Amino acid sequence: MRRLALVVAMALISSFGGYAMAIEQPEYRVLERDGAFELREYQPYMLAETEVDAGFMSAGNVAFGRLFRYISDKNIAMTAPVEQASTGGTYRVAFVVPRKFDRNTVPQPNDPRVAIREVPSRVVGAWRYSGRWTEENFRSAERDLRAALTRRQLEPLPGDAAIIARYDAPFIPWFMRRNEVLLPLRSAPIRH
Repeated sequence: MRRLALVVAMALISSFGGYAMAIEQPEYRVLERDGAFELREYQPYMLAETEVDAGFMSAGNVAFGRLFRYISDKNIAMTAPVEQASTGGTYRVAFVVPRKFDRNTVPQPNDPRVAIREVPSRVVGAWRYSGRWTEENFRSAERDLRAALTRRQLEPLPGDAAIIARYDAPFIPWFMRRNEVLLPLRSAPIRH
């Protein structure tokens, strides 16, 4: 019982400690907010990513080792979120590259399975949820996001463009995790 209390206390400290440490995230401006829904305009950013031929649940585990070796070998700070998206039967999993790097200064990966990709500025629909990192939870939140976009007459990019964005470490209790579904939009709405 004492051990369980210690684990819970450590998880709580870690989750609140993450806010104090201010882990870097891509810069964006919120154009609209309605409950779990946000419409965001992202600034350009870079990803270190790897493609994995595995199922939804195991793709993140396989990719994490490759990506973590890259940031460890190059002494790059951990950022958030970890992004995962389907790419025609495989998954692309990515870490956000800190803003202090640009395409000329970003350290190049030693592992040929890890690549650096630039993400242009874009408008994205986002749906925030907590819970376990299951495909069922992700797909449920994706349906909610797609419905919110349809109500606003906003069209996502074609295909399976949905991204799961994981902001917390695996040891954070599932009910405290920040997860999001992100859908880049085909055309940006005009907002003032």
